[in-house]
Amino acid sequence: MLFHKTLVNWYLENKRDLPWRKTDDPYHIWLSEIMLQQTRIEQGLPYYYKFIKEFPDVFQLAGASQEKVLKLWQGLGYYSRARNLHATAQVVATQLNGNFPEDYKELLTLKGVGDYTASAIASICYNEAVPVVDGNVYRVLARYFDIETPVNSSAGIKEFKQLATELLDIEDPGTYNQAVMEFGALQCKPQLPLCESCPLSGSCLALKNGKIGQLPVKLKKAKVKKRYFNYLVFISEENTTLIEQRLGKGIWEGLYQFPLVETTSRLKEEEILLEEEFINFAGRDPKQITLFNSSPIIHKLSHQHIFTNFWLIKKNKLPESSVSVANLKKYPVPVLIANFIQDYNFPEYGLQDGDL
Repeated sequence: MLFHKTLVNWYLENKRDLPWRKTDDPYHIWLSEIMLQQTRIEQGLPYYYKFIKEFPDVFQLAGASQEKVLKLWQGLGYYSRARNLHATAQVVATQLNGNFPEDYKELLTLKGVGDYTASAIASICYNEAVPVVDGNVYRVLARYFDIETPVNSSAGIKEFKQLATELLDIEDPGTYNQAVMEFGALQCKPQLPLCESCPLSGSCLALKNGKIGQLPVKLKKAKVKKRYFNYLVFISEENTTLIEQRLGKGIWEGLYQFPLVETTSRLKEEEILLEEEFINFAGRDPKQITLFNSSPIIHKLSHQHIFTNFWLIKKNKLPESSVSVANLKKYPVPVLIANFIQDYNFPEYGLQDGDL
C-alpha cells in the first residue's frame, strides 16, 4: 500500500540515530520503550546510556537493589516504571532464564508492559505483525484520514487500533511501526507540522479540509488536584537529618523524603507549629524554624500540582535513626527534593556541589 511504503521510505532517509535502533536485542528494546513512556527521547536518552552501562544485561538489572534502580532513575519521573522495570527483570532472569517472551500475548504478561510496549517489542525483535499505537500514531492517522473520534475514548482506542492493524506492513512490521512513530515525532508534529514538505500531503484529508490544528480530538482531562506538602528538614548539631521512605501505593513509592506534613492549604509559621504531625516530629519547642522558600515551589504532575514548602528546623539532637547529611546523596529521592538539597547545599554541614 502507498501509505506504508511512503512512510518507510521517509523513515529510512530521515530517522534519528538512536542506540536501540542498532539492535534487535529485546532487553535493549524493552528498556528503551519503558523509559520513553511519557518521556521525550532527549530526556530519556542519557538514562538509557546510564542503565546500559550499569546493567548491560537483564541478569545484572535483576540482581540490583530496588534502591539502586530508583537512584539511577532519579529525575526521570513516573517512578512506577522503574519499579516495574526491576520486577520484570527479576521475572525474566529467574523464571525465564533471561529470555524475554517472543510473542505479543506473552509479553503482555510482564509487569509494566502494555499494548504499545508489547507491540513494539514483538514487531521489532520478533517480526510479529502487530501494530503500535501511541500518541504519534494517533496524530498521524487522525490527520491523514480526518478522524474526529476522540483518541482517548473507548471507541477511539478501538477504531484507531483497527485502522493501524489494516495499515500494517506485515512483511516488515518492525520497520513500519518505527516509521509511523518517527513520522509523527518529526514530520507530523503536534505543533507546526511540516505539511509543506510532507510526502503524504497530496492525500492527507485534514490538510485538504483545513483541520490540521483540530486533530486529533481528545476528551478533556479530569480536574487537576492541588496538594500542599510541608517538608520538615531537621538539622542537628551532629550534622544529621531525618528522612523516611514513602510507602503504600502513590506517587514516589519507594523513594525517600524528609518528614512530610500534608495540609489542605498553604500554612504560615505560626500555623504549622500547631499541626499535630509537626508536633509529633519536631516537638513543641524546636530550637529554630525557618521557611526556606519565600513562595511555594510548585511541582506539576499529570493529575496533580504539589505546592511545597521546606521548613528548616534546628535541633540539638535527633534520634539514632537520623542520617548524616553527607550521606543524603546515597538515597533515591524525588527530583523536587533533589533540587532542594542542591539549592540549599547544607553549606555548614559538609554537603558540597557535585555530591548529588
